[in-house]
Amino acid sequence: MSEKCSKTIKTEKYICSMEVKIEESWKSLLQSEFDKPYFEELISFVKTEYTEQKGAIFPKANQIFRAFDECPVDQVKVVILGQDPYPTKGHAHGLCFSVEKDVKPFPKSLLNIFKEIESDLGQPFPENGSLEHWASQGVLLLNSVLTVREGSAASHSNRGWEQFTDAVITLLSSQKDEVVYLLWGSKAIDKAKNVDPNKNLILTSVHPSPLSAYRGFFGCKHFSKANDYLIGKGKSKIQW
Repeated sequence: MSEKCSKTIKTEKYICSMEVKIEESWKSLLQSEFDKPYFEELISFVKTEYTEQKGAIFPKANQIFRAFDECPVDQVKVVILGQDPYPTKGHAHGLCFSVEKDVKPFPKSLLNIFKEIESDLGQPFPENGSLEHWASQGVLLLNSVLTVREGSAASHSNRGWEQFTDAVITLLSSQKDEVVYLLWGSKAIDKAKNVDPNKNLILTSVHPSPLSAYRGFFGCKHFSKANDYLIGKGKSKIQW
């Protein structure tokens, strides 16, 4: 792949092997990953998918790195790790677990997150399922895999995204301490190996999906625990 982005493929406006359109502090931190062969292969695959499966790859190309754009490195206070974007048209918009404001009913995992917040903090359900207001407060809403094909969960797994997001967590942990990591489900918990538990707070539970939430997500009180930790470190709490 050439160093210059071709103008012939729309997706290449946002991602290419040598130039990734992403928030500047993340670009600086992650440039070494962008230059690696696996990332070039990953982006080649993703561009082909967006080109050959028009309208059926989520999120939109300009939202692939939205979690980073909404939450610069120096603002990160909490990291929440999802799996891959919602494979339902109109749902995914680049922030894990979050959906566009007009999506009703809420996806079941997101509904269970709101149930736990209600139980933990006594907050009523929000009017919509967008978590943009979390990101603006320093919550990095990162999926392990950043793209997906419509109707096919995990369709872009094992293509390189996992290696990339492993690197994100490793590099973030090397740069910032006193961050809360909320890791729900085995895939997210696996990334705990990249975080120093002595300098950060790592909270784990089963995934909030209906298949597992009753086995430990409900009652985990991760939202109040995260805020208690942040306040204890002299930081502002998250308005969940």
